[in-house]
Amino acid sequence: MKDLAVIETILRNRYHFFIEIRDGVGLREKMRAMLISSIAFFAVYGAVLGSTHSLWQTLSSAVKLPLLFLATLVICSPTLYFFNVLFGSNQSMTQNFALTLTAVTVTSVLLLSFAPIVLFFILTTSNYQFFKLLNVMIFAICGLVGVLFLSEGVRIVSAAGKEGASSRRWVVRLWIILYAFVGSQMAWTLRPFIGAPSMKFELFRQLGGNFYANVLASIGEILGFFVVR
Repeated sequence: MKDLAVIETILRNRYHFFIEIRDGVGLREKMRAMLISSIAFFAVYGAVLGSTHSLWQTLSSAVKLPLLFLATLVICSPTLYFFNVLFGSNQSMTQNFALTLTAVTVTSVLLLSFAPIVLFFILTTSNYQFFKLLNVMIFAICGLVGVLFLSEGVRIVSAAGKEGASSRRWVVRLWIILYAFVGSQMAWTLRPFIGAPSMKFELFRQLGGNFYANVLASIGEILGFFVVR
C-alpha cells in the first residue's frame, strides 16, 4: 500500500479498512502509512500557523504540531486498550493503536483541507485573538470528526464480541473526553503555535494558566472586555 493511498482508503472505504484491522491484515503497513501521512499533513498545517509570525515560528510549529497529536495518542492509547480488554474486547494492542491512529490521520487530512482557508485569513486579517479562536474552532471540528471515525471503527472491529459491547461503547465515549483534555493540555504545554505579533519568538512559553481560561480571555478581548496576550 502506498503511503498516501491509505488516505483515500480510509475516506472512501472505511468499512473495508476497519474490517482489515479487525482481521489483522497489513497492520504494520497501514500504521506506517498513517504515521507518514499524518506527520506530513500536521507539519504543513503547523507551518501555515507559524507563518503568521516568523521563519523560526514556522519551523517550530511544523515540528510541534505532529508532536502534539502523536504524543497525545501515545499517552491515551493504553487507557483505551486496557479498559476495552477489561470489558471483553479481543483486540490486540496493535489493532487498538491502528484504530486510534486512524482518528489522528483523519484529523490531519481535515486540517490540511482547512489550510487554504487559514491562509486566506492570514492575508485578510491582523487580529491575533480572532485568528487564534478561528484555529481553535478548526481543531475542534477536525478532532471531533476524527474521534467519530474512531468510534465507528471500534464498533466494527468489536462487532464479533457481544460480551461487554455496551460497556465498551461507554468506554470509547469517556476516552474521547479524556483524549480531548489531554490534547488541550498538551497543546498548552507546547505553545506557542501561532506566536503573538507583539512578542519575540519563543520555542516554549512558561507554564501557567490553562487552555480554557486563555480561550475565554481571547473571546473577552474580541468582545472588548479586556486585553490578553
